[in-house]
Amino acid sequence: MYLAANGRPDAPPRTPGARRRVPAAVLALGTVSLVTDISSEMVTAVLPLYLVLGLGLTPLQFGFLDGMFNGATALVRLLGGRLADRRGHHKRVAGAGYLLSALSRLGLLLAGGATGGIAAALAADRLGKGIRTAPRDALISLSGPPETLGRSFGVHRAMDTTGALLGPLAAFAVLWATADAYDAVFAVSFCTGLLGVLLLVVYVPAAPGPAAPPPPGAGPPRVRALRDPAFRRVLCASALLGATTIGDAFLYLLLLRGLDLPPALFTLLPLGAAAVYLVLAVPAGRIADRTGRRTAFLLGHGALLGAYALLLAPVSPPTVAGVLVLLGIFYAATDGVLMALAAPALPAAGRAGGLAVLQTGQALARLLGAAGFGAAWTLWGPRPALWTAALALAGALAAAWRIMPAAPPTAVPEAP
Repeated sequence: MYLAANGRPDAPPRTPGARRRVPAAVLALGTVSLVTDISSEMVTAVLPLYLVLGLGLTPLQFGFLDGMFNGATALVRLLGGRLADRRGHHKRVAGAGYLLSALSRLGLLLAGGATGGIAAALAADRLGKGIRTAPRDALISLSGPPETLGRSFGVHRAMDTTGALLGPLAAFAVLWATADAYDAVFAVSFCTGLLGVLLLVVYVPAAPGPAAPPPPGAGPPRVRALRDPAFRRVLCASALLGATTIGDAFLYLLLLRGLDLPPALFTLLPLGAAAVYLVLAVPAGRIADRTGRRTAFLLGHGALLGAYALLLAPVSPPTVAGVLVLLGIFYAATDGVLMALAAPALPAAGRAGGLAVLQTGQALARLLGAAGFGAAWTLWGPRPALWTAALALAGALAAAWRIMPAAPPTAVPEAP
């Protein structure tokens, strides 16, 4: 059994003599994610054009394929976490996920326009992403002292977002240089993905120290994580807040409708939020380490509530800027901070599986939230649906403030 360690409320405990700089393993993993995201976002940027305009798929067919595989990614994370925890092979499982995603670009290249081949390649990409996420985050959490996890995850997420911003630019450059040859984009993306795998193999160390075997009769690590009260409260609070998160695409659609902007600008709006996220990810992680990750996580959702409130007012150009800034703040204060908040509550032997459960619960809750908002928009219209979402998020924030543990959850063995 694991209990929450005593300490100052809402702030992580300090380890005497802890290192202040970001661990080298975190920087290596961040570089791998940066390169891999360049590879994946190159494909993501051109895939709708390739499938709909190049191959003639209907938007409904493309939406079905994309939605189905994105939903499956959330469930595959459980498999990745389970495999990584069995013998502490976090690096090997994460590497297999990165390699599978890289090979999926080769699959797109060899599919030759066949719908079945393209579907298989997309499935391989989502499978690889799902497998690698929890082991990668477990490696980050095991690479440094608990009190610096917010900064470590912030650095990683900032590097990851840099790759997400560079990917579409790289795809544009390849298309411009090759006169719209989509095969060239897939080939460059495949080579870039292989580079990310090579960087992982060469520069990322295995998790420090072998995973301790579970005590007799304790069950697998994943089950013990779910039985831990502190972790279970973090899981419930994050799922509750995720169910009231309506999805970025809906926010961008509301901005376009409010200003009657051309649809082409839709693709530029995510870049604004991503740029804010890139700038604030590291400072938000450091602030969370110093003032409390629970507070930072909840304040991040407060920024999302502020974005909803702005959209309820008459939309103007300053509204667009405000919504994008608040959305960037939301991701900077919640994405990596949630992993840093939950990781200390999990024993090393079950950390990947526990983080996978947390990520899957949040992802499925957000899928339900997006589906519910879409249904409300269809039935009632955009403004009543947004009012409902704002009130639901405000209620979820109040509930999460009470549910989440005030003291930092830290896994320590119970005294005999």
